[in-house]
Amino acid sequence: VGAQQVVDRIVARINGDILTLSEMRELAGFQQLTGAKPASENELIRQLVDQWIVSTEARAEQFPRPSEAAVGQAMEKLEKQFASPEAFRSRLREAGLTVGAARRLLERQIHLLQFLDQKFRAAAQVEPAQIDTYYRQELVPQLAARGQQAPALESLQEQIRELLVQREISRLSAQWIGESRANVKVEILAARSGP
Repeated sequence: VGAQQVVDRIVARINGDILTLSEMRELAGFQQLTGAKPASENELIRQLVDQWIVSTEARAEQFPRPSEAAVGQAMEKLEKQFASPEAFRSRLREAGLTVGAARRLLERQIHLLQFLDQKFRAAAQVEPAQIDTYYRQELVPQLAARGQQAPALESLQEQIRELLVQREISRLSAQWIGESRANVKVEILAARSGP
């Protein structure tokens, strides 16, 4: 019998499903590609568990996947963040990703964010006083610190409203995921990414 080679490894079990080392490495690579702060192995596993929770709920509700056009546009936007197509491909290699893997991970990100937006947007109500408070206490001081004058509040109301709605969707999503995490059985196995 020839020597056996480990192709992948299970890093966690969640309600009968598994999370693999390759999934964890892909997520880390995608974060590197997009310029996100590097996460520890335990944080990556927690993020994969959170994605599993949202994905499982989206499947249960038969929430549609994003269109090929939407994924294509997002992929083009990601590529344009780099100086050239060669720089993008170089960063992909550094991150240990293929174009196909990056596209698949981007599609998953879009799908989960769209699902959470649909799930919580109706509950994310923003009052006019919140818009005014954000303008006076956050935006104006930020612009002043950069030596810029803030445009009139009236010209920014809808942008500020959407920003505050997105904050509230993020807060409600995090709360829901946290509550859902308490209801799933997660068994973390050795997460070490070494051989």
